[in-house]
Amino acid sequence: MRLTLSIWRQESPGTEGRFEDYEVQDASAEMSLLELLDRLNDRLVEDGLEPVAFDSDCREGICGTCGITVDDRPHGPVPNTPSCRQHLRSYRDGDHLRLEPFRARAFPVLRDLVVDRGAMDRIVEAGGFIAVDVGTAPDADAQPIPFRTAEKALDFAACIQCGACVAACPNGSSHLFTGSLLEHLATLPQGRPERGRRARAVAQAAEEEFGPCSVYGECAEACPAGIPLSAISAVNREALRARLRGARDD
Repeated sequence: MRLTLSIWRQESPGTEGRFEDYEVQDASAEMSLLELLDRLNDRLVEDGLEPVAFDSDCREGICGTCGITVDDRPHGPVPNTPSCRQHLRSYRDGDHLRLEPFRARAFPVLRDLVVDRGAMDRIVEAGGFIAVDVGTAPDADAQPIPFRTAEKALDFAACIQCGACVAACPNGSSHLFTGSLLEHLATLPQGRPERGRRARAVAQAAEEEFGPCSVYGECAEACPAGIPLSAISAVNREALRARLRGARDD
């Protein structure tokens, strides 16, 4: 399979980027997008040229490290699938692909296809945790949780923090990610003691770093973890609950 790639090249955050065209003539339908970049980079290194920088780690769709925009779609053409699991069987011989980094104000480009997603880490630092005393871990059955409650919490905890929801949103909103975090911790009894404080801190951090929710749902289609669109409602709901209850819910 022969594919023509237009790839965003940018040496550093302060330099001007541009698209450069490359041709890969020995691609196969079984390759993932990242394996396609591997193949291209092998050739570039052999030719003494600078390889394309991109993020990857587990390549099993669970770490959230990878993430590129393919023809204006975060991660690629298949919905709810990370870049490392997007395969070339979605394309035909002779196709032209445009690869660029996730585009969002909160995700400055570091180099080529690599962006800084530290803004999402700062939301987690603001309240994406529970405070517990160190020491011996309690027994697993010390605090029984109904099956449906546990399953709901796990559904929202599935977020891999890849940032596709932000890149898909025309406003660069993080509501799907932020809402999944708040919903997950508010559902479980371990997260309820700090529920109000967490909601205020996380909502403020999200407002400072990201844009408002577009309410169109592009985020849910791009999310490789399948986080339900209902997560976005948790942001305003939890923040409003915290304001109404005040310090009583800290």
